[in-house]
Amino acid sequence: MRRATWWLEQARFLFYKRKLTKEDLMFLEKYFSFYTRLNPKHKKEFLAKLEMILSSKKFIARGGLQEVTSEMEVLISATIAMVTFGWKRLRLAHFHTILIYPNTYYSTSNKAYHRGEVNPRFGLIVVSWRCFVEGLLDEKDGVNLGIHEIAHALKLANQIDTDGEKEFDPKAWKAYKILVPAEIEKVKSGEDSLFRETAGLNEHEFFAVALESFFERPCEFFQARQELYLALVKLMRLDPRVWEKVTVE
Repeated sequence: MRRATWWLEQARFLFYKRKLTKEDLMFLEKYFSFYTRLNPKHKKEFLAKLEMILSSKKFIARGGLQEVTSEMEVLISATIAMVTFGWKRLRLAHFHTILIYPNTYYSTSNKAYHRGEVNPRFGLIVVSWRCFVEGLLDEKDGVNLGIHEIAHALKLANQIDTDGEKEFDPKAWKAYKILVPAEIEKVKSGEDSLFRETAGLNEHEFFAVALESFFERPCEFFQARQELYLALVKLMRLDPRVWEKVTVE
């Protein structure tokens, strides 16, 4: 019964499809540079994916946020579309609800303040809107809350079979994982200057932090960690240095 209900929930975007307005497109062109860098063919693909994501997610205001605006929905969904752009139809279906707080918020689960988090049990991606926007303002610092939390969701989704989606290619995932332990040790020892300290906490944080740099400063990443960067290119099916999709063999 639970699985049937889930599929009905996910199918709602087919009947209540969110169409991007002219204002949405203008906003995207102005504030989401990933989209502006794409070639015409990939722009068309990106918009189709963006509409699919917008139509299949619920956006809910929390912590005193007065309303979820269309601009909030577009930017968060565009970030999901960017991180998953290497897959044509992947939309992180398991994570059906986005909770948006105005600022950092107190989490009762671990009694601490958060900028964002992912809850696979309830299918939630949670973000502080202020921190999300701060991540967009500087596109070269390798710090982006939206990418970080969506990277966590993507990695968790790869372990979930009931979502009906296929994420990482097993060979590409294996090739990436082999490199991770040594990279984490570099961060812990202070040898690494590319990733911030939180990347050394565990493999989950490392993946999320690595993807922030993968999308925000790909050329610097490639020069500093060529083998790791190319492993992520195959894993993510995308090369941000040239904003092109790649074929996974």
